[in-house]
Amino acid sequence: MALASSLVLATVAMPTSVALAAPSAGRGHAVDPQDAELDFDSSRYTTITVTVDDRPVNVRWYKEICYVANPVAAAAQQPGGPGGGTTTIPNTACGYQSMNVFVPESAFGDQRTPVFFAVNNSGWMASYVKAGVTEGASYDSSTSNVGAALKAGYVFVDVANRSRGLVGADGSSPGKAPAAAVDAKAAVRYLRLNDAAMPGSAERIVVNGTSGGGALASLLGASGNSAEYAPHLAAIGAAGIDAKGRSTLRDDVFAVNAYCPITDLGNADIAYEWLYNVLGTRDATGSNPSPADAAAIAERFAAYERSLGLRNPDGARLTAATLLDTIEQEVVRSAETYLEADPAHTIPPLGGTFEITSGGSGGPPATKSYVNDWIDVDTATGRVRSVDMTRYLAFVATQATLKTTPAFDAVGVDGNTAGRTETNLFGPPTQEYLNYTEYGWNHNDVAGDGSGLDDTGLTWKQYTAKKSTTVDDQVHLINPMDFVGTRADTAPNCYVRHGTRDRDTAFTVSVNLDRALAADKQVTNLDYRLAWNQPHAGNYDVPEAMAWIADAVRKAGAPPAPRRRG
Repeated sequence: MALASSLVLATVAMPTSVALAAPSAGRGHAVDPQDAELDFDSSRYTTITVTVDDRPVNVRWYKEICYVANPVAAAAQQPGGPGGGTTTIPNTACGYQSMNVFVPESAFGDQRTPVFFAVNNSGWMASYVKAGVTEGASYDSSTSNVGAALKAGYVFVDVANRSRGLVGADGSSPGKAPAAAVDAKAAVRYLRLNDAAMPGSAERIVVNGTSGGGALASLLGASGNSAEYAPHLAAIGAAGIDAKGRSTLRDDVFAVNAYCPITDLGNADIAYEWLYNVLGTRDATGSNPSPADAAAIAERFAAYERSLGLRNPDGARLTAATLLDTIEQEVVRSAETYLEADPAHTIPPLGGTFEITSGGSGGPPATKSYVNDWIDVDTATGRVRSVDMTRYLAFVATQATLKTTPAFDAVGVDGNTAGRTETNLFGPPTQEYLNYTEYGWNHNDVAGDGSGLDDTGLTWKQYTAKKSTTVDDQVHLINPMDFVGTRADTAPNCYVRHGTRDRDTAFTVSVNLDRALAADKQVTNLDYRLAWNQPHAGNYDVPEAMAWIADAVRKAGAPPAPRRRG
């Protein structure tokens, strides 16, 4: 229980790695010529008017700011159009490395208000620059994080980034890992470079994201100021990288607001198969087309979980033997927290029905009834009597069909070439995809795709042992678990939610992230929970999340005044 409580943040310490870096821009050093190209022009804005809670708000829109000096050109035609076709993008020069900055009138002259930094890459897909605030739009601050941020007087930033699926102007795939992380860090660096010229404080950046965006938010929070990204940042002309490749700016962030993070991809398959096979969920729900593969992948999980060395709040080791009980405890906490939050909240009795509404693909929302055969609640006390984990996991798996086996690295495995899993996030830009897990690699049987034992003659261990191999580095550089608790500067404030009905990634993934963050002494304000009766989604708890942000900001006190460069 203590793990979810927000701890008092009395002061904000300077990130530990700063002393090892050169002085930050904005601290009186000479301006790098490349950084000079990234100056913010405070006069280049359009004023638009929106309505927040029925009140008009004037907003200054700084449109499509390119946050790098050497953007990667994109093809005009990108995948993902209507019906699975293509879409035409107007900004081929920097549309995937730009950000829209929206400043509400209350923050026009405020350089200390927080910056709500939204990343929008669901499924780890590339995110073309978007405008979350539009002329004449109406926002309800109780349901819209955009409206709530504007009402609070925060600067709202929509950040684009390269990632999987992006087609370059030369026909290559320039969004391979760690491009998404590198771009997001470059955007943070742009804000720090221009902190004295821009509204909002770069010392109060709150990163918000869902799904792949939740993973990216988690990664930004975990890997602050890591030197491992410097060569990638230099290649795109990110702010604060000098001629010798040294960092002169920071890219740590103040807070993370992450929903259903699809992260730890290198181990996501084993976590998924373990969770949905340990109690026979795949078999029980008729979604186990490859039982031998599922069992073989799941078998690897216990050793991986043990290797993390994590502990629960009571000090007990978190292992495969204790994880089901841990998840059950989190489900109980989720249900009881939900009931305590509002007297109108109820959970159907055993034998009753859950009425669940979900949006159809391109159609109107549909409501379905599901019998509650798994959670028994004492309505008088609001306490959970019991949870049947076998039936609970089956309930989760009936909300949406379980993913393929493997769930995240399926392309090229058993002849699968039509899968849409994250396999194409990895490999060189000249190659469509590359298997990035040992199982996927060793079981690739698609001849000529350049991936796997069949094409290279090398097992995964042999392939990754080669110094020239980069796929293992790609996996590492987008995994927050590899940075939490290291010399990287972790965000002191972390808010993570994962729906109790979310089957898109294993619950173990977010539990592990939470326990790792709890063990990191840099994290002083951690709020993790399985969100009651929520699917794979985000920003469903806007009042709660925004109150958490406001509280963290209040406890941290006023940020230091930005200093001008030069």
